[in-house]
Amino acid sequence: MQVFKFGLMATVMVCALSATAQAADCTRVAASGENFTHDTAVLFSTNALKNTLAGRGLVGKGPVRTNCKSGSMMISCYSSQMACKGGTPKTCLGPWLCF
Repeated sequence: MQVFKFGLMATVMVCALSATAQAADCTRVAASGENFTHDTAVLFSTNALKNTLAGRGLVGKGPVRTNCKSGSMMISCYSSQMACKGGTPKTCLGPWLCF
């Protein structure tokens, strides 16, 4: 019985350390987009986020959050998402063109 308890405690400890290590490899990434219309500003910010993640070799986890603010002429949108290491970095020329 003592061996079973020790094995269970070791398994729990390994799982806890594994979750901590995975959390350390994750970060929140944000990107912005501006345009005259709301829909286009959202499109620009979400595409910039997608290509930024691809350029860094990150994989998005969870929902994309987008907030928009109206300026005098332009609408600015900011999209963010949690992302973790796990992909292959792609070659990108800025946030718009990735190969």
